Amino acid sequence: MEKLEGLQAPLFSLADEKGNTVSLENFKGEKYVVLYFYPKDATPGCTTQAGDFRDSQKDFSDLNAVILGVSPDDAKSHQKFIEKQGLPFSLLVDDEHVVAEKYGVWKLKKNFGKEYMGIERSTFLIDPTGTVVKEWRKVKVKEHINEVLTTLKQLTNA
Repeated sequence: MEKLEGLQAPLFSLADEKGNTVSLENFKGEKYVVLYFYPKDATPGCTTQAGDFRDSQKDFSDLNAVILGVSPDDAKSHQKFIEKQGLPFSLLVDDEHVVAEKYGVWKLKKNFGKEYMGIERSTFLIDPTGTVVKEWRKVKVKEHINEVLTTLKQLTNA
């Protein structure tokens, strides 16, 4: 997959946990978007990552950024995950992995000798013009939120 950094972010419209449609276009000209793809609701790494974003929500909001999580889970699963973890941001349903494929994060994965297709944990920082200004692929959860926040602070001169 070629890098998306410096390119227009692939457009998308997906349902959130409440069934509302969320489109990248909704934020154009207004906000930075932290678009993060994760494999599955309520798994250890994904719970830690969501919690880290939750705990830094105010910092992101103060920098004019909205956080959106994306996984193949359905709206009901997202709703339970949001309620259990107290997440203050939307999780988007990409059950057909169309958006994951547009962003090049739907990959062949190997685990315990099994091969399967799934989400490669990745984050994209999209500026108000709709340009991908930074991408992180094969994300390791520890310290990742700090990297995203530091990059956003640099971009906004905060």
